[in-house]
Amino acid sequence: MWVFRAFGKTSTKGCGRPSVPDALRSFDLAPRHLSLLTYVLLDGPLTVNELARRLEVAPTTVSLMIGDLSRQGVLDRRTDDNDRRRTLVSIADAHREAVQAWLGGADRGWRAALGPLTAEQRALVIATLRAYEEAVGPG
Repeated sequence: MWVFRAFGKTSTKGCGRPSVPDALRSFDLAPRHLSLLTYVLLDGPLTVNELARRLEVAPTTVSLMIGDLSRQGVLDRRTDDNDRRRTLVSIADAHREAVQAWLGGADRGWRAALGPLTAEQRALVIATLRAYEEAVGPG
């Protein structure tokens, strides 16, 4: 989880996109949903603004994505009990297991690969991958 946060939306770059499991195939899930669902799965519930900041897109873009996934029943929205002005987004209970099976593997892989390293070694790996991404450019 900490690795995905450190890399943001780039943690799956170059690793291929995991294929959508049968339990989620009936939904209209596009590549743009992958990072959003991963953040909500690993760190949720989150607000629209938190997701927009992490995904580096406008809140209106995230709102549209959330609306689309909410209408399909993949995401739930609820008012934050601590601040009634905020809406929290989470994976719908009915689909949490399927989304976890689909997207949770990368988190397990990063933990297995980087877990034995010291904090300094992990920081070096992250800095190296970020430098690589900057050198390669967007894409």
